[in-house]
Amino acid sequence: MHLTHLDEKNHPKMVDVSEKDISSREAVASGKIYMSEEAFKAIIENKAKKGPVLQTAIIAAIMGTKQTSNLIPMCHPLMISKVQTHIEENQQEHSFKLYVSVKCEGKTGVEMESLTGVSIGLLTIYDMIKAIDKSMQITDIVLESKEGGKSGKYLRS
Repeated sequence: MHLTHLDEKNHPKMVDVSEKDISSREAVASGKIYMSEEAFKAIIENKAKKGPVLQTAIIAAIMGTKQTSNLIPMCHPLMISKVQTHIEENQQEHSFKLYVSVKCEGKTGVEMESLTGVSIGLLTIYDMIKAIDKSMQITDIVLESKEGGKSGKYLRS
């Protein structure tokens, strides 16, 4: 098996994408954060001491998406053309599910950008409400779908 991020001397390298064609790339990732009823209510009722939690998490998700190549060593810097977020509230299980959709025209996909955006957004929720609940749990960070490039479409079943 040939590992694409290692050279012939087993040294790390970024994959050379210079020969690849530019195409439309899109990816959607999601993840969940579970918390206590008290923490959930503080967020819903906008009573968190650090400010508006969900709005801040959305901004953090966008910022995290744009910083992916600075955080993940082998990711290429990309000209992202769109980042869109969506948050679902689940009152029964005191959770929020964050979706991050990323789009660009480029030579490599945006899966890592969408996954990073979700991670940073959920970590921001944790940070902003941890004074109420340190036992929160971030789970199920997954790639929901991707389009574009040589491998084509992927849709989580």
